[in-house]
Amino acid sequence: MSITNILISGVGGQGLVLATGVIAEAAFKEGYDIKTSDVIGLSQRGGMVWGSVRFGEKVYSASIPKGEADVLLAMEQLEGLRWCHMLSPKGKVILSEDIVFPNRVLLEKEEYPEDISKIIKEKGLEVIYVQAKERAKALGNIKVSNIYLLGTLSNYLPFSVETWIEVIKGFVPPKTLDLNIKAFSEARAEYAKV
Repeated sequence: MSITNILISGVGGQGLVLATGVIAEAAFKEGYDIKTSDVIGLSQRGGMVWGSVRFGEKVYSASIPKGEADVLLAMEQLEGLRWCHMLSPKGKVILSEDIVFPNRVLLEKEEYPEDISKIIKEKGLEVIYVQAKERAKALGNIKVSNIYLLGTLSNYLPFSVETWIEVIKGFVPPKTLDLNIKAFSEARAEYAKV
């Protein structure tokens, strides 16, 4: 059995640690060996953060070799562009529409790239563009955008819906459970592989 490599990128405050934990726990419950890591030292709101989940029959390291990531779950567009070099040629980018301007852009020392989705596609990668923040807002709470992205991702991983729901129940506050499950289910249905 081969190893599946998932890279998660974003900025502080987007729920990357929770998303990484949910993916890793789902893989574990499905019987896979897993290794995971989060780099959150820069996790002040707006700071760059990333994580990885690797699962398979036997996994020895959480580090994904360059060019071997199967999926990049990008919670912020610029972070998606920053990390897409880690994908294999057949890799997929699940790209949130969310934009968080870094300090250098706010200080007008750099410009935020336009049409990041197009730039990534020009590298030969498949992009699944997800309006996670907009959909989460329509559901009533933008904080479920990370779970919305996981619903999209769930279509590309071999875990049962029941496992995803069980794991989400263990990670989100009970008072937000129904909303998180709704966000997950809507995204899974909307972005189901054709």
